[in-house]
Amino acid sequence: MDSHAAAGDLSDVASGNAAPRDDSVRVACPHCATTNRVLRARLGEAAKCGSCKQPLLPGEPFELTAASFDRHIATTDLPLVVDFWAPWCGPCRMMAPAYEQAAARLAPGVRLAKLDTDKAQDIAARFGIRGIPTLIVFRNGREIARQSGAMDLPRLLDWIKSKV
Repeated sequence: MDSHAAAGDLSDVASGNAAPRDDSVRVACPHCATTNRVLRARLGEAAKCGSCKQPLLPGEPFELTAASFDRHIATTDLPLVVDFWAPWCGPCRMMAPAYEQAAARLAPGVRLAKLDTDKAQDIAARFGIRGIPTLIVFRNGREIARQSGAMDLPRLLDWIKSKV
């Protein structure tokens, strides 16, 4: 057992040579992007990052940046829904409260994040974002679903649940 688990910590920082555990999932910290391993059975127990000690699964959308985007996509075993948006976009602002409520309802099994397409134009171009808001669901580093246009909370929850 590693030192974090022995100390009762709910997560441990993954290293490049750590063997995967069947009973754990990798979760990239929304604050520092460090990859942590969390026991599946303890996902709902307020797991904290082994590096920065901040909550790993806060139940609210977290901001991705051009620097953190690829790390979150590649090193998180939980489904990740990314809202490609911009602050000037009316439909994006209109959907924001529903997106926040969805994050709270779907946690800890599904993570929701936001990427400002004005600040990360290269990533928006790489994923062919032509209209916002656009939601993309990622699993195991790959896109598995996409939806453009604002949705209210019931439609948003139904769409996400049907894709993950």
